[in-house]
Amino acid sequence: MERKHHALIPTLRRALSSDDQLTERAIDLHAYANDASHFLLTPQAVAIPGNAGEVGALLKASAELKLPLTFRSGGTSLSGQGVTDALLVDVRKNFKDIEVLDGGLRVRVQPGVTVRALNARLARYGRKFGPDPASEIACTIGGVVANNSSGMHCGTVDNVYRTLESLVIVLTSGTVIDTGAADANEKLRTLEPALFDGLAALSRRVRSNAESVAIIKHQFSMKNTMGYGLNSFLDHQDPAQVLAHLIVGSEGTLGFVAEATFRTVPSYKHVTTSLLVFEDLFTANESLEALVGSGAATVELMDSRSLKVGQSLPGTPGIVAGLNVESHAALLVEYTATDAEGLAQRQAQGETLANSLKLSAPATFSPELATRTQLWKLRKGLYASVAGARAQGTTALLEDVVVPVPALASTCAELSVLFDRYGYENSVIFGHAKDGNVHFMLTDGFHTKEQIDRYSAFTEDMVDLILGEGGSLKAEHGTGRVMAPYVRRQYGDELYSVMRKLKTLLDPAGLLNPGVILDEDPQAHLKHIKLTPAVDPEVDRCVACGYCEPVCPSRNLTLTPRQRIVTLRAIETARLAGDSALVAALEKDYSYESVDTCAVDGMCQTACPVDINTGTLVKKLRAKEANKLEGAVWDAAAKHWSAVTRGAGTMLGIAGKLPEPLLRGANQLGRAVLGADTLPLYSAELPTGGSTRARPAPEGEPAAVYFPACVNTMFGPADPAQGGIQESFSALARRVGVELLVPEGIDSLCCGTPWSSKGMEAGGASMAERTVAALRTASGNGELPILCDASSCTEGLRHCLENETVPAGGRALRIIDVVDYTAEYILPLLPQRQKVTSLALHPTCSSTRMGLNSALAQVAEAVAQSVEIPENWGCCGFAGDRGMLHPELTASATEEQAAEVRDFGAAMHASCNRTCELGMTRATGQPYEHVLELLERSTRP
Repeated sequence: MERKHHALIPTLRRALSSDDQLTERAIDLHAYANDASHFLLTPQAVAIPGNAGEVGALLKASAELKLPLTFRSGGTSLSGQGVTDALLVDVRKNFKDIEVLDGGLRVRVQPGVTVRALNARLARYGRKFGPDPASEIACTIGGVVANNSSGMHCGTVDNVYRTLESLVIVLTSGTVIDTGAADANEKLRTLEPALFDGLAALSRRVRSNAESVAIIKHQFSMKNTMGYGLNSFLDHQDPAQVLAHLIVGSEGTLGFVAEATFRTVPSYKHVTTSLLVFEDLFTANESLEALVGSGAATVELMDSRSLKVGQSLPGTPGIVAGLNVESHAALLVEYTATDAEGLAQRQAQGETLANSLKLSAPATFSPELATRTQLWKLRKGLYASVAGARAQGTTALLEDVVVPVPALASTCAELSVLFDRYGYENSVIFGHAKDGNVHFMLTDGFHTKEQIDRYSAFTEDMVDLILGEGGSLKAEHGTGRVMAPYVRRQYGDELYSVMRKLKTLLDPAGLLNPGVILDEDPQAHLKHIKLTPAVDPEVDRCVACGYCEPVCPSRNLTLTPRQRIVTLRAIETARLAGDSALVAALEKDYSYESVDTCAVDGMCQTACPVDINTGTLVKKLRAKEANKLEGAVWDAAAKHWSAVTRGAGTMLGIAGKLPEPLLRGANQLGRAVLGADTLPLYSAELPTGGSTRARPAPEGEPAAVYFPACVNTMFGPADPAQGGIQESFSALARRVGVELLVPEGIDSLCCGTPWSSKGMEAGGASMAERTVAALRTASGNGELPILCDASSCTEGLRHCLENETVPAGGRALRIIDVVDYTAEYILPLLPQRQKVTSLALHPTCSSTRMGLNSALAQVAEAVAQSVEIPENWGCCGFAGDRGMLHPELTASATEEQAAEVRDFGAAMHASCNRTCELGMTRATGQPYEHVLELLERSTRP
């Protein structure tokens, strides 16, 4: 296909409002070259449109340039439908509107919204989105519609196709059709007559062919995302509705979904869960009809290999941990109800039924959250365990297939035979048993002809197996590139011809996502397979799933954790290939995009299925980049930390007295000379310095050691008339008779986070050694708990202890955040006073990682009648001094949540970490304080 390369960038730019909506930088192209699939294609350009009009203009530009175009949103698709070597259009960063209709019964939503964000909005109405894909934290509505996503619970009843009401579609011609509009059919007939007539002709063709009707009804009686949704021709007669439902599952090959309206489903809060263990797959399979007939909401299968892998996972339930696994299989079963009474009835019925089955051990259902969490950790941990344990440099392929439920056991058994035949070890089988839908993972290098040939032969045998059982080669993940060569084999020549005609009707030039769903090349699925060179043990197990992206504070500014890893792999790949020009181009931008603007907050780890903290990688990279002078400065700071913190506080005090224009000018000049990553930016909302931390020894017997964070010496309280968090917590403790011991030499001690975050290993190690020694002395060799008043510092102190060897006769040091301690030991003893009307609460990344947020909310609710946390809450990106070095990071990270906070109009604003309070103060213009400062004031006698 001829492409007008010389006109590419100027033509695409004319379709967009600003130049920064289009990029051809090497680092951006390679960042977008990866999605969650095992394919890799590097785009020529990446466009980020702001609205449907710009998408239409890009489609016209694509046609003019004869340049293929692929839409990308969450990038969690697994079959290769989100990568391209042409124009990639990112619709994640914009298209975020949600409109709840009819009290939550319906919802109108744009394609950049994640499923989790949509459900958060619907939760207040007791409703949820029908599809429940495992990737709900990161997958977006655009991709969910494009793939006809389903999930663990929704089956074929509440998937996208069944819950869809209407779409706003941008066609390749630029025409916009709202299929829910009263005049949708007339508009379609008038503006797109060939399409209107063509769809009618295809509908007649399909309906008049009895064999075609039988094949379609059989295929779509199961979960099925193979090929186009030809069931639309049978299920709908209204032309606009036929079009809307054909777009569902079309994987971006027929048009762009600018907006979708869905019917929602009830959100069941009451759940009871059990794990039923059987002697073998066949016995488990025999039980499915009874379990599904009893109204089980979820029935998840784990085969014997899954159970063996699960036994190695921490916290595995006893029923699995103590099992001598041979040919066993297990079903994770759940019942749901709208209230506790209904659940109790369901649970009793479920236990009666379960124990009438041929189980290898008695079954007990439990409504306890801890039990449910433990069982789902086992089920979801299978993917993480196999993917995370794969050899360095290998790629993980997660496949999914579906067969009629009666054939499930025999199919799984035959799949296991194929795994053994082709040498794929630890290829566990798990999935949605009530739908006959299972997943399995293959891991291999795909570097050599032998590896590719093995994969090819396995795929052929697997295809024969699934189609021989009357199944579908894709149940949930979409056809993509991986199964495009097999669509004709699954549907036959006639229906394949219908699909080809449909594609031509809607995409005459064949420019929308070519190679996806339909591909005549029988070897297409063996091409462009992702190679993953080893770059660092910390991140080599990354499968590029993208779950980390929605929680990353730099996601809308520079790179995400996934992109930091894959661009590092791109650098290594180019280096191994001898492409020095590409290495230089990537490295030129890598420092700022990846290293300087990473908050190293660890939030990515909370979402990562293979437990990667990309911040740890970034700290290593910072350590490599640090020069000897910087290292010496931070080593010296560790030895004179008292003077450093007092000096910083004093300088802020002086700065507050100087004319701001003079101070800002001098500060900006210094940043220009020394570098933005060296000298922090001063801003007017910064407070004056705080006080020293040293306190006299308590008169009575201490109940705990108190380690006030040094950040409160550098940054004083939001209200200079108040004493700050150290005085507030001390007052709360005195109020209930708790004596606190502040360690000797506290002003020279620190949790070590400033050194850790900058990769200054030597200074950090010496500070940690000194701090731990002081804490061990103050705590009586571990007898007393140690309390800290800044959540990031609490976490930092815990990190200091990770490699400590507990001395003989001593106990492990216990580090507790003051919020947790207050909620458990102080709050119940405080008098109840008048609450403020409302409080905007900002949990921190550290409070989230340490599981403190329930205690934080408990304390906040003791202060305010109403406590509100933004739906778009996330890390503020201030990250110690990162928000002062790179204020654009905090501005980007807080943009959405700050708007929500301003709309709250809350009387008070609180968090649990001083620098996060500063970040949110800057973002919202409202003074944030530690929540215990507010509690202390509200409970004063």
